[in-house]
Amino acid sequence: MRLVEQEIARAPRDMDVRAWRARVLAWSGKLPEAENEYREILKVARTDPDNWLGLASVYLREGKIPDARQAIDTAEELDPKRPDIRAARARILRAAGQRNEAQSEFQSALRLDPGSMEARDGLVAARRGAQHELRFGQDNDLLNYTADFHDEWVSVVSQWTSHWTTSAAGNFYQRAGEEAGKFTASVTRRQSKWGALTVGGALGHDNAVIPKSEAFFDLDHGWKTGETGFVRGVEFNYAQHWYWYQAARILTLNGTTLVYLPQDWTFTLAATGARSAFSGTGVEWRPSGLSRLGFPLAHWSDRRLSGNVFFAAGTENFAIVDQIGSFASQTYGGGLRFQITDRQDVTGFAGYQKRTQNRTDLSFGLSYGIHF
Repeated sequence: MRLVEQEIARAPRDMDVRAWRARVLAWSGKLPEAENEYREILKVARTDPDNWLGLASVYLREGKIPDARQAIDTAEELDPKRPDIRAARARILRAAGQRNEAQSEFQSALRLDPGSMEARDGLVAARRGAQHELRFGQDNDLLNYTADFHDEWVSVVSQWTSHWTTSAAGNFYQRAGEEAGKFTASVTRRQSKWGALTVGGALGHDNAVIPKSEAFFDLDHGWKTGETGFVRGVEFNYAQHWYWYQAARILTLNGTTLVYLPQDWTFTLAATGARSAFSGTGVEWRPSGLSRLGFPLAHWSDRRLSGNVFFAAGTENFAIVDQIGSFASQTYGGGLRFQITDRQDVTGFAGYQKRTQNRTDLSFGLSYGIHF
């Protein structure tokens, strides 16, 4: 940037130097400044496709998909045989969820330049179609007032298109000498304008230690605020979950705010209101809340290590479905996630919960995920 500024001071009307300044701003993550610089350049040099290509790339990173499409259309009109412009157009189409159109553009770029690795990799990604995650997990609760609890589970999440995702899971519980299990399924519809809607339910062989059945839905929407500020994006989630036990009916209302911070840090704040209706007793509401800080720890090529710490407090905790009843608690804990390769990862967590009546719960768990 110092070299570019020196050249601009020497030749302020040199649009090639100004274009380099815009590129350096974009590489530095200063997207609003890069956008303004490209706009000023295009007032003078509107026939250079590189400037329109650069502006389209900035718009794409800012999440301004319609503006990015207009800019790349202009670049393509000026030079329709440039493979890098066709590849950039394909990336914009892919971000807009138009997978088939993106695949066609990557093919066009590859025909123009058979040696383009960018076009080849993009074409493979566009053709990949459904993407799945198979995950195995095991959780434990060591309680100081009764026998330990153990859970084993397996789940499959499938993203069939950019708009549709399904999830299915089987859970197996050992609770105070009783064994139980349940099957959970859900479907998610994503739309760029209004976010994601998930609906689902569960059926269980309960043995009076887990819910007999469940139903739930949640709404999720996020906003990208930029790449240079302290807050990069904000995501809001609202969820309702119904649990039907043998002797109780539970409804939970949950609101979650996830804040994306620089360098892949995140902060989560969640609040839950639980409506309990037990046989022979009245209906009552009880609150709980959670805060969590996520952060990166290390990065080696495809391998990444990240962690989180959290604190939760409330009169009831429905993070684990068997925890119903009248008790107050404070929970402290944290977790780790290790990305072994782009297709494998391992996650782990541990927490300590202190309840009323001098009761404690030491929980920990581990899961392994395969992506294909």
